[in-house]
Amino acid sequence: MLHDIPEQWPVTGTRTPFTGNVTGVRTDEVTMPDGGTVRRDYQTHPGSVAVVALDDEGRVLVLRQYRHPVRHLLWEVPAGLLDVPGEHPLRAAQRELFEEAHVEASDWRVLADIYSTPGGSDEAIRIFLARGVTEATGERYEASEEEAQFEHARVPLEELVRGVLQGELHNACLAVGVLALNAVLAGDGVESLRPADAPWPARPFDPS
Repeated sequence: MLHDIPEQWPVTGTRTPFTGNVTGVRTDEVTMPDGGTVRRDYQTHPGSVAVVALDDEGRVLVLRQYRHPVRHLLWEVPAGLLDVPGEHPLRAAQRELFEEAHVEASDWRVLADIYSTPGGSDEAIRIFLARGVTEATGERYEASEEEAQFEHARVPLEELVRGVLQGELHNACLAVGVLALNAVLAGDGVESLRPADAPWPARPFDPS
């Protein structure tokens, strides 16, 4: 079976020309295998989690959010940053599901681990499958800025798959998540997925 392997070519110099609130830009001088040196600019990112929340009727919880860089309202799955160093990604995913959709789930699995744009960013994303979805108790999270404009929906999985394949839905986490879930349900089943606390070398975490 094909698998990606860790590899690191020598870096002879690095600088950070920009640091934002969450992400930054880093410039590395990288030595190529032939001995030459090239400059690589990329976005530094703490990492993210995303949740494909599947209800008992085979519908996936999605939300629509304005994304300024691409000037679109995009349908997405709940997702958020790993902005607490060392935080367990499952805890982060549960928090995002609660804050963005006021929902909780009883069964969690790892659906996929991806690098969103490895040619220009070091962002790593863990996509979870959440089942046993119910409305959360307690007060709703008070959203602000773009999140205050969320539109929520529960959409049949097959409809989302069709939207991705027809070029109507473009969010990466949604696309990878629903296509992966569709493949799992048509193949070895949910029980074949990794547990929610499976190791994640791209973003090591405290397992406790």
